Amino acid sequence: MTDTAESQMLGHGFYFEEMPLGFRFHTKGRTLSEADLNAFVNLTWFTEELFVNTHDTEHRAIPGRPVPAGMVFCFAEGLIHPSMEVTGQAFLSMTYDVKRPMFVGDTIKVHCEVIEARLTSAGNRGLVRTRNDVKNQNGEVVLSYAPLRLIRLRP
Repeated sequence: MTDTAESQMLGHGFYFEEMPLGFRFHTKGRTLSEADLNAFVNLTWFTEELFVNTHDTEHRAIPGRPVPAGMVFCFAEGLIHPSMEVTGQAFLSMTYDVKRPMFVGDTIKVHCEVIEARLTSAGNRGLVRTRNDVKNQNGEVVLSYAPLRLIRLRP
């Protein structure tokens, strides 16, 4: 068996040099379940009636079992996490735009494109901004955000 220094590690993210302007990737899909919604609501204490009351729904602007956009964002970040495993250094800022509601039973995938890539002023790491479009099972963009991250250079 080879030494770990000589073998490739599984689950390793992209280095800065592997993420040029225009580079694209997408995630696998993830279906949002009732259990996911309940766990998120209980973990965050996000107890808005829209998400915790399955009755008294006739006056709501959003029918069905909607899920919080914050939950969709968290799940999207979980889906793209492998792209920055080991190489991601910091989440610095982002823009965030909710396009349409998501519901229990919907499946999300995240489509990412590098829209900014530059070295830091020190030149020892890179700054990478991606546009992350979260799409539902119909290919509709439900959430779009553009995080700026600090990414390692190749050693």
